[in-house]
Amino acid sequence: MGVQWKAFVDQISYYNSFVLVSHIRPDCDALGSELGMAEVLRSVGKQVRIINAHRTPPALQFLDPAGNIEVLDDDVQAEDISADCIMVLDTSAWAQLGDMGDVIRSSRADKIVVDHHVGEDDLGATMYKDYQAEATGHLVVQAADALGVPLTRQSAVPLFAAIATDTGWFRFGSVTADTYRVIARLVDAGVVPSEVYGDLYERDTLGRLKLRGLVLSRTTCELEGALVHTYARKEDFEAMGALPSDTEDAINLTLAVEGTQAAVIFVGQIRGGYKLSFRSRCELDCNKVAQQFGGGGHKAAAGAFQEGPLEDVQERVLKVVREELRACLQLD
Repeated sequence: MGVQWKAFVDQISYYNSFVLVSHIRPDCDALGSELGMAEVLRSVGKQVRIINAHRTPPALQFLDPAGNIEVLDDDVQAEDISADCIMVLDTSAWAQLGDMGDVIRSSRADKIVVDHHVGEDDLGATMYKDYQAEATGHLVVQAADALGVPLTRQSAVPLFAAIATDTGWFRFGSVTADTYRVIARLVDAGVVPSEVYGDLYERDTLGRLKLRGLVLSRTTCELEGALVHTYARKEDFEAMGALPSDTEDAINLTLAVEGTQAAVIFVGQIRGGYKLSFRSRCELDCNKVAQQFGGGGHKAAAGAFQEGPLEDVQERVLKVVREELRACLQLD
């Protein structure tokens, strides 16, 4: 079921000022949706700030050349954040909001969520969600249409990046004919796809390249090749001269192994614990698997976080994945 955009437009009309928020470890869909929505809201006369709990990864800073995205505790303090409405984009989970979750809980502002993920918590917000949307960036385009705001190059570039990356550059099963229709409109608004691709995938640091090679070299196959998994320890980032965000898209590369039906990557975090990413190209429901570890997402792609040493996290997570995949594929 699609979003009731008339209700969205009616609600937006009540507010003069907005704070836009997205999830920790922000990716292109999070950042692109925030930046695109900020341009849309400013076009209808609203005051807008974007404040995240985590800083934008260096590889994605090209999306925000003006430096409009603020970071909690670095650029702004919690007590200085105020608005008529807080809009959360690309997540519906408290755990994904980091320290901005505390800001949202304590704020007396109204809350809105614009998201395409299946799982959700009670954020005390009005939900505008479409689980069938391939990216939250697509929902922001729909919001612009509902508000009568024309797409500009400034809004189109981050929204193109949001949709392109959340569809694996249009190769995931979530892509529909409507995806390409929206992309065509963004190109008409001034996006040059080759430039965005170059910014995303052809500006690797040597450290990122080395880290990706290390992660891929650790790939293990199980269940007759149906399951692949790999990992990156937090120590690897300094050793390779890389960042945790440099593991982005590494899990998708493991799916290139012929016969692979599911993939898991464990990424060590600087403050401890491991970020988990799940991918599926069969009936295995990544969202249901991730929910067992406090996370969520989509059927074909989801994430979670677990505390503990790598070996312990791998043992409990892979046990669940193996059981679910065996049942899905009817393996002995």
